[in-house]
Amino acid sequence: MHISVELTFTPLQDSYEPAITAFIKKLRASGLTVLENPLSTQVYGGYDEVMCMLQKEIKVALQAVEGGLMYIKIVKSDRSDYEPNF
Repeated sequence: MHISVELTFTPLQDSYEPAITAFIKKLRASGLTVLENPLSTQVYGGYDEVMCMLQKEIKVALQAVEGGLMYIKIVKSDRSDYEPNF
């Protein structure tokens, strides 16, 4: 089963950029399909592979900040090739 995951990491501190940058670099290094935009990051791949990687990297990311929010949306399908048709 393939999934699409949208992540938004929001550290609740003044110096937030290093934590976000480190998290995104870990996602990029995973070998999975990773797409980014100014508001969120999307990860695409097999359920087990994506969730295993996210379980590890989300823990590392949250441990790196005083406080933070991680918003996660999961869709059951690989939507990496989505293009609007309107």
